[in-house]
Amino acid sequence: MKQKVKLLDVVALTQELPNRELSLGQVGTVVEILAPDVFEVEFSDNEGRTFAELALKADQLLVLRYEPAMA
Repeated sequence: MKQKVKLLDVVALTQELPNRELSLGQVGTVVEILAPDVFEVEFSDNEGRTFAELALKADQLLVLRYEPAMA
């Protein structure tokens, strides 16, 4: 089932991005929709300081869910 990424979704990386010093599973927030299936994602530390912001494709992201899926 293909997930739909939306503005302000909390997401995790599905791949390493060593050139940006981002690891598999790194958690970020979608802050802008740039195109269908392309999103600006902001990565922040525990103090809320942004350490990376970049455009990513939907297939590079896993939307994190905090509630059960609706049947």
